[in-house]
Amino acid sequence: MSIQAVLESKVKEAVSSIYNTELPSVEFQPTRKDFEGDVTIVVFPMLRVLKGNPVQIGNEIGEYLVSELENVSSFNVIKGFLNLVISPAYYLNFFNSIKDEKNFGFIDTDNSGAIMVEYSSPNTNKPLHLGHIRNNLLGYSVSEILKASGKKVYKTQIINDRGIHICKSMLAWQKFGKGETPESTGLKGDKLVGNYYVAFDKAYKAEIAELVENGTKKEEAEKAAPLLIEAQEMLRKWEAGDEDVVALWTKMNGWVYDGFEKTYKELGVDFDTLYYESNTYLLGKDFVAEGLEKGVFFKKEDGSVWIDLTDEGLDEKIVLRSDGTAVYMTQDIGTAIQRVKDYPDIKGMVYTVGNEQDYHFKVLFLILKKLGFSWSENLHHLSYGMVDLPSGKMKSREGTVVDADDLMVDMTSTAAKISEDLGKLDGYSDEEKLALYKMIGLGALKYYILKVDPKKRILFDPEESVDFQGNTGPFIQYTYARIQSILRKAENNIIDSAVNIQPSIELHEKEKELIKQIQLFPDTIQIAAENYSPAIIANYAYDLVKEFNSFYQQVSILGESDEQKKMLRVQLSKKVSEVIESSFKLLGINVPERM
Repeated sequence: MSIQAVLESKVKEAVSSIYNTELPSVEFQPTRKDFEGDVTIVVFPMLRVLKGNPVQIGNEIGEYLVSELENVSSFNVIKGFLNLVISPAYYLNFFNSIKDEKNFGFIDTDNSGAIMVEYSSPNTNKPLHLGHIRNNLLGYSVSEILKASGKKVYKTQIINDRGIHICKSMLAWQKFGKGETPESTGLKGDKLVGNYYVAFDKAYKAEIAELVENGTKKEEAEKAAPLLIEAQEMLRKWEAGDEDVVALWTKMNGWVYDGFEKTYKELGVDFDTLYYESNTYLLGKDFVAEGLEKGVFFKKEDGSVWIDLTDEGLDEKIVLRSDGTAVYMTQDIGTAIQRVKDYPDIKGMVYTVGNEQDYHFKVLFLILKKLGFSWSENLHHLSYGMVDLPSGKMKSREGTVVDADDLMVDMTSTAAKISEDLGKLDGYSDEEKLALYKMIGLGALKYYILKVDPKKRILFDPEESVDFQGNTGPFIQYTYARIQSILRKAENNIIDSAVNIQPSIELHEKEKELIKQIQLFPDTIQIAAENYSPAIIANYAYDLVKEFNSFYQQVSILGESDEQKKMLRVQLSKKVSEVIESSFKLLGINVPERM
């Protein structure tokens, strides 16, 4: 049981004993650095149920805790804050209990119900870009954090492999491609197809300009451009099952899937199951018909089907067109239901989708609730802000996106340049250097993106992300490598000794602060899981590393003459490195043995 849990129980007991009143909850916070203490109890919220002076209340509760708990050695009250000093023996006993614990902070899987996390969900008309990187990193990391918190997790994506945008790439390849393939060009398949999406847009705009020049209004020209009409006809043929169009679609999508797979592997993300829009876009129509009978939906005069959500502060939303064709909402209704059919243990879903779709998911979740699905109460939209570069916003049609593969290569190059400038890699082979540059570059990219609250927009600066100082991935990786160097120099019996540290030894303030920070890790995982926020893990890791570096600068580790103290400091360093590694594993980041 954590010290906070013990204290909460005793504070409630104290309030009951002293004031004959029930206290519903206790508010804790870390003690400010300028006051003596380890844990602070905030007295002010207690005034809702207790009458009196907060300083007097704090003193009375403090006296009760010192008399009842051997781990509370003293206290002081500053205004409405009760600062408790926890005995060194408590921290040493805690450390002894967890120092050899594998996967400290992780909870065994509870098989009572699974969560499905959807992320990536790309279109097959272009390669993955910087925006997809944030999506993939968030979805993958949230999946890992949920697993560490004890949840069973399925990772999935829905691949948007049909529609007019796909046909635009197909048509452009037919017209301008001269039969080229990934093999003949040496390009990844997704890049080749993406080039034709850009080529379509260029040719389409040229046709519009020509029509406008000949007197057609721009709005009419945009609809009348021959290329667009051909693309629309190609889509109709695809939906009708035209053999040639379906064969071309299958071939070009196959190129894209091969390209995606290479990018996912390089990025270090994976999936348990895949869904394809071409298989799911008709799903949901049966449930719309069922909902129409139940009065969940209503039909307008033109035959289209809608839902009225004005009572929930939203508006009316179409779920079926007048010609009976499905819209995205129809598909998403059906896909959610199908997923629960495919995986009956699913009790909730997380959708990792940009914040421009906030409204869509509010509507989707409400519809599923009104259709009577109990699991709809456990649906979450992991809404995130866009990623910008100093050069501005990205546009796929104009070919101004930052390609995910190119960005990962650039990050490796940036890491190489900075590492070489620092001159820390003497004795490394070229192969070892490249592996390390990739680890640092990818770590920098992932950490820079994941340390920011998902809801916030990011301005991504590659140079800043690879800085070896401050709140960056390389700074944390470097600290991990520094600890490995300490452990390589330490005697094995000190590192691996099964002998516990004596709880009576004098504990340095920096040792205590480090143990306190380690103690927060299990709760940090749970909080990150509850908030679907890798940023909580990332910033915890940074705080831990700052605390370790302060400890490293102020106490001697291997030079300590007292064997018990040396053993504590070496084993404490080892545990810090394990928690760094675990934290970074949850973020999808690797750590180097040497830097």
